[in-house]
Amino acid sequence: MRQELHTRFDQWLDDLEARLPEPETTLAAVSDLVWQLRQDLTGGLTETLLTHAYAGEQSRRQAPCPQCERLITARPAATRTVETMVGTMVFERPYFYCRRCQKGFYPFDSAVNLAPGRLQLDVQQAAAKTVIEMPYDEAHTFFHDLTGVTMGAERMHTLTNHVAQGLTVLDIAPSREEIEKRLVQVSAGQWRRPVVVLGIDGAFVPTRPESARGCRPGQRRSRAKRPQWKGAWRDAKGFRFYLIDEGRIVHLLSWHQVQDEAELGKALTEIKKAGLIPEDHIRLCVVCDGASWIWKHVQSLFPEARQVLDYYHCKEYLHKMAKVQYGSSQQALEWVEATLARLSVGKIGWVLGGLRRMQATSEEAAKAIANCWESLNAHRDRTHYRQFRRGGYPLGSGGIESSNKFICHGRLKRSGAWWYESNGNQMLALRCAKYNGTFNQVFERHQQRLREA
Repeated sequence: MRQELHTRFDQWLDDLEARLPEPETTLAAVSDLVWQLRQDLTGGLTETLLTHAYAGEQSRRQAPCPQCERLITARPAATRTVETMVGTMVFERPYFYCRRCQKGFYPFDSAVNLAPGRLQLDVQQAAAKTVIEMPYDEAHTFFHDLTGVTMGAERMHTLTNHVAQGLTVLDIAPSREEIEKRLVQVSAGQWRRPVVVLGIDGAFVPTRPESARGCRPGQRRSRAKRPQWKGAWRDAKGFRFYLIDEGRIVHLLSWHQVQDEAELGKALTEIKKAGLIPEDHIRLCVVCDGASWIWKHVQSLFPEARQVLDYYHCKEYLHKMAKVQYGSSQQALEWVEATLARLSVGKIGWVLGGLRRMQATSEEAAKAIANCWESLNAHRDRTHYRQFRRGGYPLGSGGIESSNKFICHGRLKRSGAWWYESNGNQMLALRCAKYNGTFNQVFERHQQRLREA
């Protein structure tokens, strides 16, 4: 085997020497040439190693059928070319066909664990990591420049959708053991249980209708026309579990999809039933805005959690009410600052009493005051901000807002991008897997599905 490897290397050196520029050889010229030829070397060495390791499979003359276990005689060898991150390889291996089961098989392919098609799993995984960060047209050029492997934008698109097909929240979620490991790292040396925060929110993303699929009527190479379909901004609802560690966020689990609130509640229920969040070892805190659909699911799934109305959404709501009542005046600012001061020290009763006694300046103001009172009264147990601060709980929902930004907005909200709902959800699932640290887990699932197929 070593002799074969040396022979491969000598052949590569001969090719390198023949193409090396003479007589003035610079660092840039040599490095560029070696970079162009690197996969010829690494691919050839890998092919030699596998050929030597599985020489018995390549010379096999008989093999049992995987279904009926009848002994089959080999047919003439067939050539297969595969492409990996280390280069292209060509294998000669025997073919077996069972007439009774009417199925053919290659024992060598199963032994080496070759994936269907020319591009192997390491190439597919690297390509998927690229396209979840940038548009497809840009990704295929970037991918070729960095790896030397050529893969078109359409092929990347098809591959990504196939990998992410059918992904659920449990497929991209880290295991309970992994979450507990992060909890131990954060809580080391602390006398109180760590705080795990649950944030729930939505982020608008651009979508296109399913009717936009397929080719539009008209001649090819004609002047571009305005599309006949109309896009819509849909709400990608999601949630995020994260740890608070001395002012920094330690990410645990995210799940974002273009979905309704019932589907989000179902995903949260699956996390709850799977026991991924060790609620007995943590202090769970839910920080969200005032949307009623959010608190409905929180109350049914995590009734014992500390519930916090996002301070900054509350502040924004008070400013809007004060503007209706007092206009853009100094009095409006003074009232808001005084109200926030009362809320900061836990005097929600004073704030509600003041709203009851407030004299409306107009019919619109009276309605705004009544709505403000109803909203604060509904969340009165979630506005004890002084108590929350002493307990080490966060007052703002910045964790889920940033999750919306780096998971949803960073990839889907691109100039000119309009996503089919299914494609957008598949992209969001892969991005969640990346930040959850389970991208390799997703590809193990993809590999298992390929085996079963």
